[in-house]
Amino acid sequence: MTILAARSVAQPIAARTLNTPLMIGGLTLDVPVVLAPMAGITNTAFRRLCREYGAGLYVSEMITSRALVERTPESMRLIRHHESETTRSIQLYGVDPKTVSEAVTMLVAEDRADHIDLNFGCPVPKVTRKGGGAALPWKIGLFRDIVEGAVRAAGDIPLTIKMRKGIDSDHLTYLEAGRVAAGAGVSSIALHARTAAEFYSGTADWSAITALKSAITDVPILGNGDIWSADDAIRMVQETGADGVVVGRGCLGRPWLFGDLSAAFKGESRKAEPSLGEVAAAFKRHAELLVEFFDGDEDRACRDIRKHVAWYFKGYAVGGDLRASLATVQSLAQLDDLLGTLDWTQPYPGADAEGQRGRAGTPKRPSLPDRWLDSRELQESFRAELVGAELHHSGG
Repeated sequence: MTILAARSVAQPIAARTLNTPLMIGGLTLDVPVVLAPMAGITNTAFRRLCREYGAGLYVSEMITSRALVERTPESMRLIRHHESETTRSIQLYGVDPKTVSEAVTMLVAEDRADHIDLNFGCPVPKVTRKGGGAALPWKIGLFRDIVEGAVRAAGDIPLTIKMRKGIDSDHLTYLEAGRVAAGAGVSSIALHARTAAEFYSGTADWSAITALKSAITDVPILGNGDIWSADDAIRMVQETGADGVVVGRGCLGRPWLFGDLSAAFKGESRKAEPSLGEVAAAFKRHAELLVEFFDGDEDRACRDIRKHVAWYFKGYAVGGDLRASLATVQSLAQLDDLLGTLDWTQPYPGADAEGQRGRAGTPKRPSLPDRWLDSRELQESFRAELVGAELHHSGG
């Protein structure tokens, strides 16, 4: 594990109920922090790396329920957990109540998960134009059938959901969907405080998290959106009353953020300020874990780590040629050589290394099936459309 340099924060965060463990069904989280599922990111390698810095619930990449029921090689590989992952958390995506229930039943019967999350937040047009993702809760009956069936199939395993505010500002679904999910017996509800139309643009509407928390008092509510630092997480909890936070893009290239979060929720006044050498060591560790995740396939691991280069080295004085070389690295030996050319003593650059990460995109009119918004109930003609919605995309 890499130990990062830390500094004292001028004014320590007051520990209100921040120190109180979060209960999600039978799970106890000492720190109320969840790693958001991100396709192509939150595989076993990244989850293990983040866990080395701080406590939390680390959720898998989004896995298509149909592919899991069909036991495709890729889905079976994605549900694997390392022995160090003591709480095995899997997120499923699906549009058919029967298929989702079968996928949950499989995970439970074969003892493959300790926590299962359902995704209703994906804003990707390829999904929403088929009625899936953030578009699905508009069909409230279909949403109810999926959640109720999944909760029954999960039994004693905590079943949670993650969703968005709705399709756009004129078609909000989160309050009604939240009430339906709570009534179905979910163990927690996470809200990304944006609509599908907003994608990841602008500023997350934390007031929606406040409204959901006020409307639902018997199920933990987790807030998601614009958590770039531990200070942001604490501020979200204090401003909205959320029971915990879900962190996505803010941890890209910054696995030590989970150490900051653990400290903040315990009322400790410290924050990681990694030198360039410490960043390089974490980057290399990530690559090594990817080799293990890909069953020793070093080439595949190097192709995967390339997309993390800009995130890890954001704000540091690393030349364009070296960044380009890292973004085309082909072996761990080459990676070692490239990292060896860095000035490992270069200090933390401060604000330049912080703030927003990942692509925000721009607001856009959501792609939906023709006449999808005409009714809240699912017409028979849409069922064929939904079959095409089970694609593997990032989870919203």
